[in-house]
Amino acid sequence: MTAPSGDLPPHPGLADGPVYLDYNATTPADPRVTAAMWPHLADFFGNPSSSHPYAATPRRALAEARAQVAGLISARPGEIVFTGSGSEADLLALRGAVLASAHPHPHVITQATEHPAVLQTCQALERLHSARLTVLPVNGEGLVEPADLAAAITEDTVLVSVMAANNETGALQPITQLAALTREHGALFHCDAAQAVGKIPLDIDELGVDLLTIVGHKMYAPKGAAALFVRDGVSLEPVVYGGGQERGLRAGTENVALAVALGTAAQLAADELASSGPARIAALRDDLHQRLLVSLPGRVHLNGPDKQRLPNTLNISIDGTLGHELLAATGQIAASTGSACHNGTHTPSPVLTAMGLTPNRALGALRLTLGRWSTTEDTETAAAALTRAAAAQ
Repeated sequence: MTAPSGDLPPHPGLADGPVYLDYNATTPADPRVTAAMWPHLADFFGNPSSSHPYAATPRRALAEARAQVAGLISARPGEIVFTGSGSEADLLALRGAVLASAHPHPHVITQATEHPAVLQTCQALERLHSARLTVLPVNGEGLVEPADLAAAITEDTVLVSVMAANNETGALQPITQLAALTREHGALFHCDAAQAVGKIPLDIDELGVDLLTIVGHKMYAPKGAAALFVRDGVSLEPVVYGGGQERGLRAGTENVALAVALGTAAQLAADELASSGPARIAALRDDLHQRLLVSLPGRVHLNGPDKQRLPNTLNISIDGTLGHELLAATGQIAASTGSACHNGTHTPSPVLTAMGLTPNRALGALRLTLGRWSTTEDTETAAAALTRAAAAQ
């Protein structure tokens, strides 16, 4: 595999495998990230809450990591709460906001293509905490219409949760408009930005959000490193009770190594955003799309927005094919499909179904997502392999 750009070397984990086009599922940990976290696994073992010298280096590292994560989204360091996953951050935001509201019958609004971590938490709030849930529809591009949100908000609405970018189509929701509508009515707005942070510039004040989820393994940090932005003044019920760490919202001795990993990944992402990294990846994505359009004329259909999407995401359906069979036939591509497999039976993606796609088109969908180590060689190989496999079906 050739180096993608500049001085970034090939990633050892990608060297001998198929072309990796599943960066929205997870990213390989950047060697610079693992190098930064390693001393906090091997040497700097002190509890950052202790008062003796062994705590000093971990405490400084934790503070620096918090500042790095905050800097990526233009927040203040004290507004960053480290968690163990994006799902946990979503739980803290949603459950925390609803329980802290003390409303006897709180109303929560989300939308149909949210990640299950949000949808299932909302359903649990409905089941366990007397919440009323409204799930907004999306249009054919997977976007929420602000008018639908405006019509759904009531005086009982305490929280609205809408993701920044969809993990399957890359669709970018109109968060600024949705958050403004929400806050006009006195409710809190949470945004699961797992797929967006690090891929596109995000500023929490420009977005107008109160709560925002950040996930490390979507931006070249290890799994298990995540955070929740909690705007100053927002009250949440803790997700873990105990020793008062993380503003009292998530007790437990901090995992300094993973916090350092997340902070380092955030700094690298900020540097890449400032140096046209997204534009390079978008050019590769569009090259892959164009190659498929030319080699399979009339058979390739884009799912989701053409413009209003992540720079790395290409979700397409190819007429006359099933996504899982097509990927298996290529033998050269690691990517995702528009279906889920349950006991050997493939069902259409709920995201694509909510957008109004037919079952055949949804089952034929491929999610091809690029990243830091993607190259022109990768897009050429992937396009050729997909063309051969589709032509044979």
